Amino acid sequence: MNESRSDACSIPGSPQTLLQFGTGRFLRAFVDLFVHELNQAGAPRAEVVVVQSTGSDRAAQLTAAGGRHHVAIRGLEHGLRVDRMVEVASVCRALSAQNDWPIVVDAARWPSLAAVVSNTTEAGYALDPRDEPGDAPPRSFPAKLLAVLAARFDAGLPGLAILPCELLEHNAQRLRRLVLEQAARWRLSRPLVDWLADACAWCDTLVDRIVSAPRADDPMAASDPLFAVAEPFALWLVESKDVPVFVSHPAVRSANALEPYYLRKVRILNGAHTALVAKAMPLGFKTVREAMLDPAVGRWLEQLLFEEIVPTLEGRTDQPEGFARQCLERLANPFLEHRLADIALAHETKLRTRLAPTYDEFRARFGREPKLLGAILRRSG
Repeated sequence: MNESRSDACSIPGSPQTLLQFGTGRFLRAFVDLFVHELNQAGAPRAEVVVVQSTGSDRAAQLTAAGGRHHVAIRGLEHGLRVDRMVEVASVCRALSAQNDWPIVVDAARWPSLAAVVSNTTEAGYALDPRDEPGDAPPRSFPAKLLAVLAARFDAGLPGLAILPCELLEHNAQRLRRLVLEQAARWRLSRPLVDWLADACAWCDTLVDRIVSAPRADDPMAASDPLFAVAEPFALWLVESKDVPVFVSHPAVRSANALEPYYLRKVRILNGAHTALVAKAMPLGFKTVREAMLDPAVGRWLEQLLFEEIVPTLEGRTDQPEGFARQCLERLANPFLEHRLADIALAHETKLRTRLAPTYDEFRARFGREPKLLGAILRRSG
């Protein structure tokens, strides 16, 4: 990456900085894009230091591109077609945890650092018994985060906002417990543990935006290996009264409680995605768009949503039927190449968290089996 941008994000008193664990296309088309759009709109400037937790390929690609990457926003918004390209320029440095760990830890000592953002997937929320103090880097994400925060504490700096984007209920509180457990295993000092627990703001969040790889024939894909395509819809709910200024984007909203929103999103939108993997992949469909164009699959999904999933949410979340109809429109977005093979990753875990609870609740509530859900779970089990 060119020297001017690398230096810019390490100068004390420079723009507010986010330390982001995760270099995948979702964060690039979500957090990094939001920060870029706020910068373009004249908000107090913020920059992102991204850390690739495992491997180094995407960090190297970002460095080679000077931190810049493209996101296409494509779909329908308020009934109108949206198709715009954004060159995102909010990333000031890209690091590999494996190769650049001393620099990652040093970033914790920057007075300008304000928050940590992450998207390490559900599998990242686990400790590794092999991790030891002083590992460079530790293996698990909670241990990496602890090492970064401990360096900041040792520098006598204020706590940070912790804004995890993993699709887990109470994600920040889970992460907080894991970090504190790791601190206990390492027998770290009581003042540090108190600082972790009280000085850092662990904010539960819920993210919602469909992001996909581009079509193979998209001209931008040939010139930008980091190119991603996102739908116009975007929502980042933060369970906090004080949303940090660097995420004061129109898509970012504060909420007193995330549970109803989480329940609705995971059961309906994510449940539909996981159900499509079970239904459409065996039929030979490669993408959500292709599956939604098939009349039989479309009817099947509507029946699943409105006869088996939505009825279990009535009275528990706000307008589940309306949200389900909106989700059908989003799933049918003709501009997204959302690959079913990507959604199929960790499929068994997703079945347990997205569809099995609905199956159990439907039986308890209505005294009969939901046939479509039952067929999915039996076939996949």
